[in-house]
Amino acid sequence: MTSVKGPVNGSEPIRVIVVDDQELVRSGLRRILRRRDGLEIVAECADGSEVVAALEANPADVVVMDLRMRQVDGITATGLVRALPSAPPVLVLTTFDEDELVSGALRAGAAGFMLKDSPAEELVMAVRSVALGDAWLDPAITGRVLATYRSAVAPASSAVEVSELTDRELEVLRGLASGWTNSEIAERLVISELTVKSHIGRIFAKLDLRDRAAAIVFAYDHGIVRPAT
Repeated sequence: MTSVKGPVNGSEPIRVIVVDDQELVRSGLRRILRRRDGLEIVAECADGSEVVAALEANPADVVVMDLRMRQVDGITATGLVRALPSAPPVLVLTTFDEDELVSGALRAGAAGFMLKDSPAEELVMAVRSVALGDAWLDPAITGRVLATYRSAVAPASSAVEVSELTDRELEVLRGLASGWTNSEIAERLVISELTVKSHIGRIFAKLDLRDRAAAIVFAYDHGIVRPAT
């Protein structure tokens, strides 16, 4: 996926809440998500049951979420977060064999997912990306996760044909699903970022999609882009 540099507003750090029931994992995330890299962990939760209260006490820009926890799992916790007013995006951390859980997290509204054993710099890039409103789908498991997603639910916007989109909207959707940021889409298509945002808004409305992650799923489902295998 494409990297995004800098804090959300260019000066303040990106505020992160970490949710994982293993202290060793949380300790590792503390070492990776550092203020000097434009990030700040403002709260830690040892279970999904704690995340709503943590957000109420510590407004955050991103929630980094484990999937397997003892009381409230990551899928349920993601849904709880996304139901909040002004909910921050959720980035799911997963292992290589949790496709069904990741699929459930996407259905619950997660903005993206990445493998726990990914390089530290990729985690930093992923957090920055979702904080800025982009999606992050780890290419190492995207194909399998989306296959599981398809088998669990009806295809996204199945009643809507891709032909509903204009050629430009299709180009924007292809860029979005390829992991490009709004600025990268604008640069490559030689249009303004404001125009890109307008196109994305129309794509969401035409295809009845709620966010970028859903748009990426739609693009893969309809062959607009193809996952790496």
